[in-house]
Amino acid sequence: MDLEKASQQITELRKTLEYHMHLYYDLDSPELEDYEYDRLLHQLLELEEQFPELQTPDSPTVRVGGKATNTFAPVPHTVQMGSLQDVFDLEELGAFDRRVREKVESPRYVVEPKIDGLSVSLEYRDGLLVRGSTRGDGLVGEDVTANLKTIQAIPLRLREPVPFLEVRGEVFMPRESFEQLVQQQELEEQQPFKNPRNAAAGSLRQKNAAITAQRKLSIYVFNIQQIEGRALSGHKESLDFLAELGFQVSPSYRVFDSIQAVIGGVEAIGESRGKLSFDIDGAVVKVDDFDQRITLGSTSKFPKWAVAYKYPPEEKETILLEIQVQVGRTGVLTPTAVFSPITLAGTTVTRAVLHNQDYITQKGISVGDTIVVRKAGDIIPEVVGVALHQEGAEVYQLPGHCPSCGAQVVRLEEEAALRCPNLECPAQLLRNLIHFASRGAMDIEGMGPAVVENLVGAGMVSSPADLYFLTLEQLLTLERMAQKSAQNLLDAIEASKKQDLSRLLFALGIRNIGQRAAQLLTRRFGTMTALMAAGQEEISLIDGLGGVMAKNVSDFFAAAGNQHLIARLEEAGVNMVGLEAVSSDKLAGMTFVLTGTLPTLTRDDAKKRIEDAGGKVTSSVSKKTGYVVAGEEAGSKLTKAQSLGITILDEAQLLALLEG
Repeated sequence: MDLEKASQQITELRKTLEYHMHLYYDLDSPELEDYEYDRLLHQLLELEEQFPELQTPDSPTVRVGGKATNTFAPVPHTVQMGSLQDVFDLEELGAFDRRVREKVESPRYVVEPKIDGLSVSLEYRDGLLVRGSTRGDGLVGEDVTANLKTIQAIPLRLREPVPFLEVRGEVFMPRESFEQLVQQQELEEQQPFKNPRNAAAGSLRQKNAAITAQRKLSIYVFNIQQIEGRALSGHKESLDFLAELGFQVSPSYRVFDSIQAVIGGVEAIGESRGKLSFDIDGAVVKVDDFDQRITLGSTSKFPKWAVAYKYPPEEKETILLEIQVQVGRTGVLTPTAVFSPITLAGTTVTRAVLHNQDYITQKGISVGDTIVVRKAGDIIPEVVGVALHQEGAEVYQLPGHCPSCGAQVVRLEEEAALRCPNLECPAQLLRNLIHFASRGAMDIEGMGPAVVENLVGAGMVSSPADLYFLTLEQLLTLERMAQKSAQNLLDAIEASKKQDLSRLLFALGIRNIGQRAAQLLTRRFGTMTALMAAGQEEISLIDGLGGVMAKNVSDFFAAAGNQHLIARLEEAGVNMVGLEAVSSDKLAGMTFVLTGTLPTLTRDDAKKRIEDAGGKVTSSVSKKTGYVVAGEEAGSKLTKAQSLGITILDEAQLLALLEG
């Protein structure tokens, strides 16, 4: 390869890698499998070694991905939190051993699982935890001490008062916790995390430490960065010492004297992947002796005394027996491939999600095909493609009607999925009822998920309207439902009938219609009758509602099942009229953006006061923004407002403006 062609390839690889590094480290939203990303990085590294004149100080091979954001205070790392060189086959692992033995005699290696999580630093003084930070770019991270303190596996006080200790560990979310979190996110119509690694990263970067505490994160500590008051000679000794201090250290670490034994250890970890309660993305092989590490040294990119062996995604062929279609809690039709059993990552697999019709069409999947299946991130089975088409088979097509209730399915413009629009669809019942009764909607006190599941399980409720026809005698037949709690629940249901129309509209779960949009609809039409009679074009004229939202509203009320639901709610005495009116028009025509923490007002309080005075609150700053109300720790929105010359208000100035 000549220099010009190498330069072109290197430029393209860097561009691709930087794009995926940003998605992975900064947005926690990867599009590429780790193995595929590592392969690209490996290609770039080889080209830069072949053409050293093309190396640059900002190449993805030089620095660790990710950067500190302005969400948390920056923490410069005294000892750089670097990364390891990746190897992808046993031949490369053997080459690493040969390089080591050229410099040192009789090396011993420690082999341990490579946890797939978020790397952090923990600092202790006199045995007390004083600071915790993320890796960031390896040189500067983020101070997340408050969030790290919520992780039970992190000792706040060590069993021995070491004068100073800095350790490095990997924060992760156990698979069971991840599955519970995804279920909760789906119930609340939130975008679920893609995998445990992203869930851990997103949870650790929460501004509210209470949210981090709810996510049930854990950690394995795998390295001493700095220590005072204790001399250690090797890695195994350091891990043993960390365990004595109270840390949860790298699981199942073992010491080997030969590369053949190391390979056996790496393969054993690979075979156990499917049985672990947490994710790993490889195995780490480190020279044990610290003096030998000094002799081996490091390159500008990686230490020469360690490598990370990356397991390739395991793929197997099998026969697609059928495609089952399920209706999720949000009405989405999800096709699932059912195939002859295969073993992947140590577990038996018979099913894999096919996502949507576009996915099926793109891969040309037909029932009876020989398909290729792998586990994405060693957790979620996925169909990679078709190895052999069954003769005469046609590409599978999703049904045009909901398999649960028979309603005609719809495909919204901004979505790839087909969706059942019927709110009374049995498959959507649980999610709809939980949302309907939630605090921001009809606010039925005492009707949490457990009570809703109880009611649905007993067959007492098959739509939100059924809640208003429950009797005391029915409730008393439920488990753990006493006379007083049953009566309190009935009273709360009765009280919810008086809620404003905007609350009811939000409670109905109309696609893309949140609390703000529900208020706009109520202010424009005033009554449920007027809104149901309005057409899509009339609804779209409301400032703040786009064409997609207007179509969603129109489609919702056009469905016969939803019309029946509204009729039953009205029959039960649920209010169908807007009760809250704009208290004044002092701020009419003014647009506000809120950022940071205000001294006395919550974000919702400030928003309500502005809207009650006729103003409009948006989430992003633009040239059309009139004012930005900034509190403590205001971030990029404040910076952008200043660059655009937009008027900045503090809380006192906002209150003065509201008072005229």
